[in-house]
Amino acid sequence: MNIKYLSILVLLFSLNKVQAQQNTEVYLLDIKTVNGKTEMIKPRNISNNEGYDNQPSFYNENTILFSSTRKGQTDIAKYDIKTNTLTYISDTPQGSEYSPLKIPGKNSTSAIRLDTTGLQRLYEYSIWDGSSTEILKDLKIGYHVWFDETTIVSAALGNEGLDLVVSNVKDSSHDTLYHNVGRSLHKIPGKNLISFISKNSDPWKVKSLNPKTGQIKTITTMFKNIDDICWLANGHIIAADNKTLMEIDPEKNKEWKRFLRLDKKGLNNISRIAVSPNGSHLSLVVEQSPEAIVQNQLDAYNDRNLKAFLNTYSEDIQIFNFPNEPNLVGKDALKERYKAFFESTPDLHCKIKNRIIIGNKIIDKEKVTANGKTFWAVAIYEVENGKIAKLTFLR
Repeated sequence: MNIKYLSILVLLFSLNKVQAQQNTEVYLLDIKTVNGKTEMIKPRNISNNEGYDNQPSFYNENTILFSSTRKGQTDIAKYDIKTNTLTYISDTPQGSEYSPLKIPGKNSTSAIRLDTTGLQRLYEYSIWDGSSTEILKDLKIGYHVWFDETTIVSAALGNEGLDLVVSNVKDSSHDTLYHNVGRSLHKIPGKNLISFISKNSDPWKVKSLNPKTGQIKTITTMFKNIDDICWLANGHIIAADNKTLMEIDPEKNKEWKRFLRLDKKGLNNISRIAVSPNGSHLSLVVEQSPEAIVQNQLDAYNDRNLKAFLNTYSEDIQIFNFPNEPNLVGKDALKERYKAFFESTPDLHCKIKNRIIIGNKIIDKEKVTANGKTFWAVAIYEVENGKIAKLTFLR
């Protein structure tokens, strides 16, 4: 198979450039320091789930919590970094959970629960069995952070936007200290302060709050009025800007600088970033491009990871032999075929020699090895709603 055939395929498929809807996923990266320079490497998808996966936070150095949609509701997911396993903490038929955070001094997590009745409250969930108890009454919290074991700082729904509220869980008292704030609330490393984003000016400001005294100070100007930030252990702030992470040392600099670009990884619209307690990992939420979804499929294929492989396909996947000879329909049929194939083919490997991207279509020239034989093929992937909906093979 040579490049001429790829050029013909490009012409065949270039007339219909449909932009696919994106699929939100939670990614994990390793933070590494080399010669005094901080780098982020090995981005990998840890949610691998259709629908809403968002709001990651670190329960500890090796465990990430996030909200994940399954069976029509959003539950608290728990990912173990060492074992690469995903489990669920909550299963609440009458509601969905969002923004899970570890509660200081307890083997439990707090999360905002939105009931089917419309009631929105903050609950505590056992990390072991998911049993829940309401934490704060009469406060509709949008986002929150724990200052200590008894103090919560939240962005609560006010009359006009979000209000900054300090709550005491022992006596259920609430003090509203600031109006018109953003969703990013964080403990500042090495200081007994909470950071928040003030939207009362243009550009926005990153400010600090002392929850005990109520004192508020300006830290720095926000980059491009972006909503999502986090703090590194060295006191630097990281902000998410589409396909790029920006950085500033607010004690030394006034200007933000580019920290990491992820566009070559096929990751778009970065949001919701979190750093592990020991500073060794970064988690972020992205919208996957069609190329990233196809690459996830290829990585799972080479690893013979059936679950991850199937997750990249739609339930009604259609596979054809070029140009339009039906080969296979439906994920169940795909599972049956590839389960046996993965189990019986230890030398399975596919390497991409050329890739062309046209809207939601990915055209790969592939060198495939299986059962001691090597052959060339062209695979035409069509991605819709974050999944591979159609695949056409030319061998």
